[in-house]
Amino acid sequence: MYDLHIANKNYSSWSLRPWVLLKQLGVPFTEHMHPFGPGSNWQAFRPVSPTGKVPCLHADGLVVWDSLAIAEYLAEQHQGVWPTEPATRAWARSATAEMHSGFATLRVVCSMNCGLRIQLHEAEQARIQSDLSRLDELWCDGLARFGGPFLAGPAFTAVDAFFAPVAFRIQTYGLILSSPAMAYADHLLSLPSMKQWNEEALKEPWREQEHEDWSLKHGRLLADLR
Repeated sequence: MYDLHIANKNYSSWSLRPWVLLKQLGVPFTEHMHPFGPGSNWQAFRPVSPTGKVPCLHADGLVVWDSLAIAEYLAEQHQGVWPTEPATRAWARSATAEMHSGFATLRVVCSMNCGLRIQLHEAEQARIQSDLSRLDELWCDGLARFGGPFLAGPAFTAVDAFFAPVAFRIQTYGLILSSPAMAYADHLLSLPSMKQWNEEALKEPWREQEHEDWSLKHGRLLADLR
C-alpha cells in the first residue's frame, strides 16, 4: 500500500501528477492532505518529506520525493506508467521532462487555482504566448504521431499526468489553443479522476492568501466557484 502526501487540491499542481497517475492506473493508495499555510511550509511538510515539499510517496519503508521520481518509481512497480514501445516511451519521457523543468512563465502567470475563473490582463497573455505556442506544438505532435486520444497513444500514461495541471490552467484562465490541443485538454478534464480532483478541490475549506493573491495578480476575477 502506498501513502501519498499532497497539498491542497485547489492549488497544488505538483500533487496532482502522482495522484492522477495512481488513480488512472487503478493502484490503491492512501491520501494524506497537508494544507498550505502562510509563508514557508518547510517545517510543516518536513516530517513527511525530506525536502519539506509535497508530493511525497511512502512505500514499504521507502520515501520517494518529487513527482518525476515518484513516476519513475511507480514505473518499476507497475505496468502502464510509460508506453511499452521504445520510441513512444522516449518521446513521452522527453515531453514529461520538458514539462517538469520548463514552461516557467506559464507556471508563474497561471498558477493553479481550480475554483477560480480569471481573464488574464492583455500584457500577461502576451507574456505566456511563447509557452502556449510550444505547448500547442508539443501536444499536437504527440496526438498526431501516436493517434491519441492521449499524448502517447490510446492509454493514459505519465506524460498525461504531468500535463494534467495544464488542463486546469486552461480552464481557469480561458486559455486558447488549437482545436486538437483544446480537445485533448477537454478530454483530460472529462476523466473521472480529474472530475474527482476538481470536485474535491472546490469543497476544500482552506484558503491560503498568498496563493489566492497570486492567482489574481495577473488577471481579472470572473467567478469563484467554491
